[in-house]
Amino acid sequence: MTTSLDKLRKIALAFPEATEQVGFGHPVFNVRKKCFVAFELNAGRPAIAVRIDPLDVGIFRDDPRFFPTPYGRGNWISLWADGRVDWKLVAQLVDASYRMVAPKRAILRRP
Repeated sequence: MTTSLDKLRKIALAFPEATEQVGFGHPVFNVRKKCFVAFELNAGRPAIAVRIDPLDVGIFRDDPRFFPTPYGRGNWISLWADGRVDWKLVAQLVDASYRMVAPKRAILRRP
């Protein structure tokens, strides 16, 4: 059975120089030493946190799939990873998050 973490892992580790570690007790995916996506439990539910442009926070405000990441200071957004998950959307969000923190030469190697 494929879990949400397995699906996220497949997406995140496809990026150049991406690694998985444990940070703050849950899986985080980094490029170099910068985190671009995390998988965590929030109120007992699995969630995926990604970096976003602070100007884009309003896009997610009224969508019940999303909630403000508790530690994100407006630079992260989380989405629930249980129930029906739009994995194409997750892949797009992870891609945008990766591009925010990755070195330019790593981005250029992205297929």
